Amino acid sequence: MASTFETEVARRRTFAIIAHPDAGKTTLTEKLLLFGGAIQLAGEVKAKKDRMNTRSDWMKIERERGISVVTSVMTFEYDGRVFNLLDTPGHEDFADDTYRTLSAVDFAVMVIDGAKGIEPRTLKLFEVCRLRDIPILTFVNKMDRESRDPFETLDEIEAKLALDCAPVTWPIGRGKHFAGTYHLTQNAIRGHDDQVERKPVHGPDSDWVTHLLPENDRDAFVEELELAREACKPFDRDAFLEGHLTPVFFGSALRNFGVRDLIEALGAWGPSPRDQEADTRIVHASEDAMTAFVFKIQANMDPNHRDRIAFARICSGALTRGMKAKLVRTGKALSLTAPQFFFARERITADTAFPGDVVGIPNHGALRIGDTLTDGEELRFRGVPNFAPEILRRVRMGDAMKARKVKEALHQMAEEGVVQLFEPEDGTPAIVGVVGGLQIDVLRERLKQEYGLEADFEIARFSVCRWISADDRGELDRFIAAQRSAIARDLDGDPVFLAEHGFSLNYEAERWKAIRFAAIKDYQAG
Repeated sequence: MASTFETEVARRRTFAIIAHPDAGKTTLTEKLLLFGGAIQLAGEVKAKKDRMNTRSDWMKIERERGISVVTSVMTFEYDGRVFNLLDTPGHEDFADDTYRTLSAVDFAVMVIDGAKGIEPRTLKLFEVCRLRDIPILTFVNKMDRESRDPFETLDEIEAKLALDCAPVTWPIGRGKHFAGTYHLTQNAIRGHDDQVERKPVHGPDSDWVTHLLPENDRDAFVEELELAREACKPFDRDAFLEGHLTPVFFGSALRNFGVRDLIEALGAWGPSPRDQEADTRIVHASEDAMTAFVFKIQANMDPNHRDRIAFARICSGALTRGMKAKLVRTGKALSLTAPQFFFARERITADTAFPGDVVGIPNHGALRIGDTLTDGEELRFRGVPNFAPEILRRVRMGDAMKARKVKEALHQMAEEGVVQLFEPEDGTPAIVGVVGGLQIDVLRERLKQEYGLEADFEIARFSVCRWISADDRGELDRFIAAQRSAIARDLDGDPVFLAEHGFSLNYEAERWKAIRFAAIKDYQAG
């Protein structure tokens, strides 16, 4: 018989939802949570004060603009399985947060707008999933609106993503005539998601199916479905787990079609926690010794308490409340007195967390992004990326008396990964770096709301930032001395070179052949 530990690991499904903004990602998240019993009512994502706020979008700027800009972590159960769902930012200005989140999941759901197909942001996120060999299930959303021919969407997935498609369900009607889904292998139909069991039928020409469609659409539907069976690949779980094939589901998250099909597949086909690569060896989820890594820090989730939560993915063993873990970066022991499971703003104490689980660890700055926790073993997990910012801004203090407080607040938010903070070697004011302009808005908003501070960010003379290193330490020191006015230190104290534009970066790279200029750095790579 399998042990309790093995059973618990096998029950876990840890996944993210990726999508272009407005494809319906947050609405789908809400409906999945509704199935899991985590919420009573799902809130449509609209920036209207008279509607319920979407529960996974908890930051003020998210509620005002109707967008997701931080990663929410939510745990729920369905049909005997434990799902850890990471709702990633859809806005491209927060790509770095999304990339870090994808380091903590075992598979992903790709949401595609049925009318728009694959959009640029979807394509970028898919490429990250492919780099990490993350299996993907596809949900073609908004079939209740005027949409593309399903074959066109499947062709686009195969052409743009080089990914085989295996449609599992097929839409019964489209637009205002969308009435449910037909399961291609089971020969069964489901209308609204409140229909728990599918209705078996003898085929697409069954009266149970055709009565759902306008009379002039019935023959075309039968032909379309038979073509899908003959022309499309059947689902192959091995090919799915290897990242070569995606099962495709159709539906409308807003109108409650197709979501139950998807959540059943997440449980049946989604992989249980997989092995993780560390610097010295491969860590297996089935091991007894506890290991975990921090992929996100979030401060002030509860404005009533100046809390600071580190989100950690359990990789092996069991994390139990009250245990002491080794923080590998410092070598010190860390007491895990109150680990927590999350549903967005709501949280419960986690007495025991298993591989695949994501827990929140309250701390006062001891934990940072990329940290590894173990039972005592000296190993570090890799692959939590830090990207060179695309926008650099010089910090200008409105009130010199509050300069120290602003600096402390920026330091804390840099540890969260909200921004990157660079301290110039020549003693000039600090420079913040972000991937997108909206991050500056979030930074300004959070300084005001959470710290009561005003700060301005003016355009710096630099526009390009690269981490620098060399095999010859003396050569690196000579470069730093020669370029002192363009050198700064990041949060870890590592040197960065600031260039006015790409041309000057390339010019210096040509002059200093022994220096490496890197656009990506692992958190705490040293």
